[in-house]
Amino acid sequence: MNAPVDVSTSGSIQLWTIDLPEAGNAISSPDVIAAIEANIDAANRDNAVRAIILTGRGKIFSAGGNVKEMADHRGMFGLAPIDQRRAYIDGIQRIPRAMSRLEVPIVAAVNGAAIGAGCDLAMMCDIRIASERASFAESFVQLGLIPGDGGSWFLPRAIGYSRAAELTFTGDRIDAATALDWGLVSSVVAHEDLLAEAHTLAERIAANPPHALRMAKRLLQESITGTMESTLSMAAAMQPLAHHDTAHHERIAKWKTS
Repeated sequence: MNAPVDVSTSGSIQLWTIDLPEAGNAISSPDVIAAIEANIDAANRDNAVRAIILTGRGKIFSAGGNVKEMADHRGMFGLAPIDQRRAYIDGIQRIPRAMSRLEVPIVAAVNGAAIGAGCDLAMMCDIRIASERASFAESFVQLGLIPGDGGSWFLPRAIGYSRAAELTFTGDRIDAATALDWGLVSSVVAHEDLLAEAHTLAERIAANPPHALRMAKRLLQESITGTMESTLSMAAAMQPLAHHDTAHHERIAKWKTS
């Protein structure tokens, strides 16, 4: 049986592909959640990994939750309310918690529809590149639901409160061009060029020293949730580590002789 998230490595770049096209690359099942967690923890332990690309197999990036299971009241969707609350905490909410501890820069290569929790998964990534065929929808309210996986945290931070409110309250789908206009993605590229463009960006990231990359990402994350003082304090603590890193010495020596 194939892994629900396929991992391939090229140099210092990993490609993570959600490999459940027959289920719309849904991410709500325990095996997908566990795979994402395991991949994150493995990447954090491996200093050779400098950048990650996340995409979906087939025509869909991710449809989010398994709507068929909801309709059939199977799995966690057949539980009583108190048990279902626990199932969310111990289930899909493990993904945003894991993504928040990922030290390596991650680029979402959105190859198709990113719906519900799939849209939120893209928002959890540091950078998003979209195929011209991509679309995005925070569609929970259209099914009488709310973003139970962290979308109400990530979406406003990606595109601002007003745009996030429009997507959340209407559940409407937007195309790649609109996503670019709203700042939801950094660029839109031809579908056949998506992974190549994502790799080009990942290579530009991976060209930099790994410890500096990881600390820079941590500072950006702190700037979202912390104060200016906490961010400055963290920078002051991290910068001496960077100054004493061999990679810094090598880069400075090269700069002196250039």
